[in-house]
Amino acid sequence: MDLTTRYMGLTLKHPVVPSASPLSKDLDSMRRLEDAGAPAIVMYSLFEEQIDAESHRLDHFLSYGEESFAEAISYFPDLETYNVGPDSYLEQIAAAKQALNIPVIASLNGVSRGGWTRYAKLMEQAGADGLELNVYYIPTDPRLTSADLENMYLEVLKDVKAGVSIPVAIKVAPFFSAFANMAARLGDAGADALVLFNRFYQPDFDLDNLEVVPHLVLSDSDELRIPLRWTAILFGRIAPDIAITSGVHTGEDALKAMMAGARIVEVASELLHNGPKRIEGIVQEMTAWMEEKEYESVQQMQGSMSQKNVAEPAAFERANYMKLLASWRPDPTGALV
Repeated sequence: MDLTTRYMGLTLKHPVVPSASPLSKDLDSMRRLEDAGAPAIVMYSLFEEQIDAESHRLDHFLSYGEESFAEAISYFPDLETYNVGPDSYLEQIAAAKQALNIPVIASLNGVSRGGWTRYAKLMEQAGADGLELNVYYIPTDPRLTSADLENMYLEVLKDVKAGVSIPVAIKVAPFFSAFANMAARLGDAGADALVLFNRFYQPDFDLDNLEVVPHLVLSDSDELRIPLRWTAILFGRIAPDIAITSGVHTGEDALKAMMAGARIVEVASELLHNGPKRIEGIVQEMTAWMEEKEYESVQQMQGSMSQKNVAEPAAFERANYMKLLASWRPDPTGALV
């Protein structure tokens, strides 16, 4: 059984990769991930705000409403304790490359154009095998157009690509008005891979204290459907490799991702719930199914159920929406079916 896959030019022994999370916070944790069978590791993110902590200068897109900025920065965590600083992050990359025998993909989280992007080059110099650029931005200003937003993503990607020779993946959200076009433009701008999708963590309201509070909810397998659909639509139509993240918890989830056209799946919530050994469990579940169905390799199935190759391409479009709505029938017991 050949489980190998190619992602951003890297040959990996299987496609189940730990994504950026607290599980890669220190070298001992990264060793445990490798011992558990990880074929590569995406490190936790270094944030733009950590690099530019003194001024918290985001960019001209965030300069609107500056009169409330002093209050706004109170929502940032204490950046000195939230994560290690930039220098320590680079040291950890270097230490990981010496200690581990698998590729290490650094993660850089930011939104603006600026000096923080030079850390991509420093990450490469520290030994990173690749870089995952995590653009996490909530466009709340009514004056910010969709074109402005798209250009912001493209400009940041181009800045990073201009400074490094290692492969660069960009992790994005699905909330673009024409996502297929945006995906193609990211490829044209130099992205070696797209990571689908970023999860926007939604705040909650504390009614007793009348405060807006953070509320962390880990993913479940139902969240796989959006990245699965878009991966299937984009496979064979854009240049970058595709990684699916969010919603991958089982071998079945990973197999679906491969058949849609993903090169790897990135897993975090399942490992946070059940520990690094779930990597091996997911791989075993994949292998058992492949043996039963007489598949010889992961590469054999990649993209086999994409829109490009499936018997009913309309299943990914409006026709399936209409069919789904028409499929509802009342249950004699009163339950919804």
